[in-house]
Amino acid sequence: MDNHFEVMWDTFRDVPSIETPGVSVLDEYYWLNKHDPNYSLCRATVNCGKDAHTDKKFELDKESAMALSKLFLTPEKDLEDKKISEVLPDSFWSTNFWLYWQTMFAFQRWSSALEMKRYLCRYVHHIDGLPDFSALRFTKYNQYESMILPLVKYLEAHGVRIEYGMDVKNVIIKDDGGRKIAKQIVYIKDGKQQTIDLIEDDLVFITNGCCTDTSCYGDQTHAPDLSGVKNGFGESWDMWKAIAAQAKNGEYGNPDKFCSDVDATNWMSATVATSDDEIIRYIMNICKRDPRMGKVTTGGIVTVKDSTENWYLSWTINRQPQFKSQDKNMVLVWLYSLNTNKEGNYVKKAMRDCTGEEICREWLYHIGVPTERINALAKNSCNTTTCYMPYINAFFQPRKESDRPKVVPDGAVNFAFIGQFAETPRDTIFTTEYSMRTGMESVYTLLDIDRGVPEVWGSKYDVRELLRACYYAIDKKPITDIKLSFKEKMLLKVVMKKAKGTDVELLLKESGLIE
Repeated sequence: MDNHFEVMWDTFRDVPSIETPGVSVLDEYYWLNKHDPNYSLCRATVNCGKDAHTDKKFELDKESAMALSKLFLTPEKDLEDKKISEVLPDSFWSTNFWLYWQTMFAFQRWSSALEMKRYLCRYVHHIDGLPDFSALRFTKYNQYESMILPLVKYLEAHGVRIEYGMDVKNVIIKDDGGRKIAKQIVYIKDGKQQTIDLIEDDLVFITNGCCTDTSCYGDQTHAPDLSGVKNGFGESWDMWKAIAAQAKNGEYGNPDKFCSDVDATNWMSATVATSDDEIIRYIMNICKRDPRMGKVTTGGIVTVKDSTENWYLSWTINRQPQFKSQDKNMVLVWLYSLNTNKEGNYVKKAMRDCTGEEICREWLYHIGVPTERINALAKNSCNTTTCYMPYINAFFQPRKESDRPKVVPDGAVNFAFIGQFAETPRDTIFTTEYSMRTGMESVYTLLDIDRGVPEVWGSKYDVRELLRACYYAIDKKPITDIKLSFKEKMLLKVVMKKAKGTDVELLLKESGLIE
């Protein structure tokens, strides 16, 4: 999470903590990260647990740096339906920048260039924190117990009734001369189809699409059952398709754009539970911290750099315990793979076909456990559960702006779309902030609330942040240390002469771009 998730903290400043009396969730979160700031001491490994020495460098060649700058400045309209691979050069894929970017955000080469532009613009102020995760903030426990549960308790205390086990099949919308009114909710509960009739004063907030739809689970001795996975299949997609079919001009979005290629949108995660001192020593050799101390451990993911052509594995240990009920001696390790269809470096099977124990073997191999110890430790000292997610990257599919419905479609009277597949300008999907922003925007719009939704942090408009980002992108070198053509050198000389004695010169010096 980011320190400029403005909507999230605007909301959680009013939600009481359920752990610390008299303070809000925001208070709790702020002081935790103030006292225990997040940063990584080892961003990537090679050769079975040895530091890959990325050393906070991006290693962008000139062509890649120029292409990123061009992408930053390209209008979104010109990036519709384009892949990242269509706008960035081949040399970009071997840079540390792409290693950091891909594994932190889960982009692929075939992901949306439009979404990558949004990320660049949204987090340009954090480019210095990208290599070591110092830009990130984390909650004390998992996000359910630290954020969702306090919010649920708060809502229930204010009379909100939450019903579970509801499988919504459709929202019937009537278009009456351009006035769009939700008239009925169709759902199944306890195996029976039922309906809720609506009037104009009822408000319906629709989460269209779900990145964890049709997730398949495995355990220590069983691989996940993928027999039910197929393109376009899933309850959230079925509902969105039923709603979209009622549109006259595509105003409810195009779900097929996101759910029609599970080979492109899947990845897989696993959770390893262990209290074995031998394994924990290997963990500490890499992250230089004891995970049982209750503080930041890895400080974000550790990427196995020499697995990029195999599973492309990354792993992390957040503050322990991750769950309030967790045994104090137990350590939970979360790992994930971007390539689920390729065999591992040690386990010669695709990750999607592996049991939890087999996945644990691959991880133990990459943290440096001797091969003669791997099988016994994976079997007897760890319990590994797995999750294959067919649509986890669905929102990164190349798209047009119109493929996601507006939060409040034109003419909508009593309904709105919220979540990762609704369209709101400038903010980035795959974040808690995006979901909460669409929620706040929908409520404020439908109820005509006379208060502005907090703006997306505007660092992309701040010349100081842009110059600072340029300095870090070229690995903290002044412009004069960059290889330039004769023509570029002459142009730079002219610019510096014009800037001398002005605020522009001061800004360039403060950023580090000139000495």
